[in-house]
Amino acid sequence: MSKYKGKILVVDDDIDVLTTARMVLKQRFSDVEVETNPQKIPDHFKKSDIDVVILDMNFRPGVTSGEEGIFWLKKILDIDPDASIVMNTAYGDIQIAVEAMKIGASEFIVKPWTSEKFLVTVETVYKLSKSKKQVNKLQQTQQVLNQELNKDYSEIISESNAMQPVFSAIDKVSGTEANVLILGENGTGKELVAREIHRKSKRSGNSFINVDLGAISQTLFESELFGHAKGAFTDAKEDKPGRFEIASDGTLFLDEIGNLSLNLQSKLLSVIQNKSVTRVGSNKNIDINIRLICATNKDLYKMVDQGEFREDLLYRINTVEINLPPLKNRKKDILVLASRFLKTFSDKYNKQGLKLSSKAEQALLDYNFPGNIRELQHIVERAVIMAEGKIITENDLSIKKSTTYRSDSLNVEDLEKQAIQGAIQKHNGNFTKASEELGLGRSTLYRKMKKYGI
Repeated sequence: MSKYKGKILVVDDDIDVLTTARMVLKQRFSDVEVETNPQKIPDHFKKSDIDVVILDMNFRPGVTSGEEGIFWLKKILDIDPDASIVMNTAYGDIQIAVEAMKIGASEFIVKPWTSEKFLVTVETVYKLSKSKKQVNKLQQTQQVLNQELNKDYSEIISESNAMQPVFSAIDKVSGTEANVLILGENGTGKELVAREIHRKSKRSGNSFINVDLGAISQTLFESELFGHAKGAFTDAKEDKPGRFEIASDGTLFLDEIGNLSLNLQSKLLSVIQNKSVTRVGSNKNIDINIRLICATNKDLYKMVDQGEFREDLLYRINTVEINLPPLKNRKKDILVLASRFLKTFSDKYNKQGLKLSSKAEQALLDYNFPGNIRELQHIVERAVIMAEGKIITENDLSIKKSTTYRSDSLNVEDLEKQAIQGAIQKHNGNFTKASEELGLGRSTLYRKMKKYGI
């Protein structure tokens, strides 16, 4: 039988105990050290990593209080808070055992012990020690991976007043556990906002799990989000945790939540309410602890009115609501963002020193960006690739001339249509706020939109 590669330190004032312990432990462990003087314990820790310490409770002749053992137990934990320690004494005082375990001892064994009992106890504590170290390593690795992953997502760049309410909301909500709903058109940076909330939260050291609900079919929804048990279906060859489990203690970001069918909305609501999931093919409830952030480009309030989205689910996910303005309402940010993208792609394609001409800058400012920041990013990247000199011209940008709705008509219906379009545009497609601005009920607004083909 192969030996464990762990290192065991036995500290006892009795030479016979040390000799026996060494002989027994050498059967299963490759490295066993013995020590009669507890004052030398710190030296052993300085020399190498120790997996298990077997510590006597009393070192002076005639002393049976266990105070010396408690003192050195605390001393070892000061040196290494994760140390695994077995307390060893000839006096089975349960009170001392309880105190030692409360302080941080892993196990307690009473002399005289049998070789088999002693070896099994040390093996068990050794395996626990290795598991703790592995968990700590995985946690540290996860933190590094999270930091590396977040490097791909830059900070939110803005000089526009339109973004100030967004920054304010992020700062206020990050330190809480409140569920957040982020609303905005495609390409406005909803995931960036979600990641910023996570980065500033108490959960920042744990996972940020992004799920694009628009990309998951109804048949795979439960398996992907809630997990499945082995044998649950043909391809389920092993147990698999879902995204809710993987995100536990971290943040779960559900993008495009407006795409869920009513049936799947009901299942999602149940998980959020109960704070537990049941894997497909299993009856076991698994508790989860997540921070939930959702996002969509759809008007969920309108969907509720039309019976397409559950009202109870909406109020579960939008404890705090953040509305992202479209890029056309952030004119100050267009050139700031363009400059950032220009540097990024100049470095990527090894074309340093590129600049935008004044006409190119004006073309960007005049454009409406229906695809928002994502479209601006693609426009700049394409321009960097196609540019032949150091100056990016208007033609290099390859953007269409923007058009806006204008009417010189004084016809009442034309003016009403223009007013409705203006209000919807001003409030980024939020029909509730648009109807309030216009002084109309939402049902009246929908009726007039249908009338005017909006």
